[in-house]
Amino acid sequence: MASFKERWNIKSNWQVFVILVVFAVTGSSSALLSKPVLELFGIVKGDVSNWIYYPLYIILIFPIYQVLLVSFGFIFGQFTFFWAFEKKMLKSMGLGFLFSDKKNPE
Repeated sequence: MASFKERWNIKSNWQVFVILVVFAVTGSSSALLSKPVLELFGIVKGDVSNWIYYPLYIILIFPIYQVLLVSFGFIFGQFTFFWAFEKKMLKSMGLGFLFSDKKNPE
């Protein structure tokens, strides 16, 4: 637990617990919400090939997860942590252009 607190710059064990709960809830929720979103677009598991359905399902989980992570972080009072986490994760994936750098406006 100390390594989490040190690496994430977290003050209390309670905050670590809340952050881990948010990660768990977000992962489960994004997986559950992806199926109805696919159905909304007319992509149903029995109607299309598994070679099409599952890659689309996995690709769709990613943006839903990103939105839910910040949303649940806000609900659980950890918005600052999850917003910083989100920016760091997207920058490491090469999507840093989505966030403007206020320190170096050019």
